[in-house]
Amino acid sequence: MSLVLDPAAQDLLFREAHTANAFTDEPVTDEQVQAIYDLVKFGPTAFNQTPLRITLVRSAEARERLVQHMAEGNQAKTASAPLVAILSADNEFHEELPALFPAFPQAKDLFFSERPARESAARMNAALQAAYFIVGVRAAGLAAGPMTGFDHEGVRKEFLDDDHTPLMVVNIGKPGENAAYPRSPRLAYDDVVTTV
Repeated sequence: MSLVLDPAAQDLLFREAHTANAFTDEPVTDEQVQAIYDLVKFGPTAFNQTPLRITLVRSAEARERLVQHMAEGNQAKTASAPLVAILSADNEFHEELPALFPAFPQAKDLFFSERPARESAARMNAALQAAYFIVGVRAAGLAAGPMTGFDHEGVRKEFLDDDHTPLMVVNIGKPGENAAYPRSPRLAYDDVVTTV
């Protein structure tokens, strides 16, 4: 084996994990979400940027407001998931850089003084963090159902503000019966990796 990670953990995080479309009604606790975040916050980003913001949609009223912005095929599963998280990018993340990247506090003004540069960096690094979050959900023994099929501007207006860009909505919980489609093919190593 070339991997140090235990094969059972490899299966849990990748080989046996699937995007879930149905869940049991077992609740997802705040403690579980905090444990997920406290693990995945260590995933690498450029300049240790931390633009990901997580909005947990728990109340029935908020869930109804969210469901109306989801694509038709995503509405029922979002309405019935034990927990739904809106993952967004904070375009003002640079304000935290002096504390988060003390080795080079000038990065805040040198690279991110202009809004377009911040938005691009926030989107890229929050997307990285969102991927870590999904793997963290799996590490907690839960399943994630990430979706980008929704009215992004509607969700931003309903739940966020002008400084936050919604990236995805993630349904979270224990997978229910027939929760996943059969595994789709993946590209082989030789199709992806080139050595120069």
